Amino acid sequence: MAGRVALVTGSSSGIGRVTAQALAADGFRVVLAARRREALDEAVAEITAAGGTAMAVAADVTDETSVAELFRAAVDAYGRVDVAFNNAGMNPPQHSFEDTPFDVWNRIVSVNLTGVFLCMREAFRVMKAQEPRGGRIINNGSISAQLPRPFAAPYAASKHGVTGLTRQGALDGRAFDIACGQIDIGNAATEMTARMTGGVTQADGTQAPEPRMDAKHVADAVVYMANLPVDVNVFTMTVMANQMPFAGRG
Repeated sequence: MAGRVALVTGSSSGIGRVTAQALAADGFRVVLAARRREALDEAVAEITAAGGTAMAVAADVTDETSVAELFRAAVDAYGRVDVAFNNAGMNPPQHSFEDTPFDVWNRIVSVNLTGVFLCMREAFRVMKAQEPRGGRIINNGSISAQLPRPFAAPYAASKHGVTGLTRQGALDGRAFDIACGQIDIGNAATEMTARMTGGVTQADGTQAPEPRMDAKHVADAVVYMANLPVDVNVFTMTVMANQMPFAGRG
């Protein structure tokens, strides 16, 4: 897949950073996007030192102008966008349903759901117009897109919304050779999930630590999806630490 272009949001750290490195190692030219420019530059330096091709674009996925500029920068630099991995997201502190602050709701939905919509919309515009036409959109859902955690209404709602966008994108994109799929991830070992090791609330009300897995396994799964031809789609994929309490949540 040498020469193809992948754009990864939320790539200054965690899953996004590891996935950007994996895509670059596989031959993709990678556009790394996040709000923290210094961390992005560090990630790009790591990729180029390893022989890959990458560029950093500071962007805010909740701002439509910023998202449009991000995709424009990718096209200006590399000519097209073949893969867009919509990975940027955030996970709030736990709140009971009735005590969930409205500003927390707005912030989580803005990043996790509106951000995915804006990036998908721009990806559609680019992928429909480029030659050869088409591309692939991969959305980072979560196992919370399937079953929620206790006291996480904004996060669960936003991730269920991502599933809706993925399904809509798969439907609307197929006439234009745009494949859209979703990867639901359970406890990749990143800064965001560090609290899992100290114990988190379970469905029965108890507190228990949860296993985590190397984020490299997620990156490998995204690379697999990214390498498929556009007439093939992984509609949904769940990648999780095998020992984590997921299937028994409900």
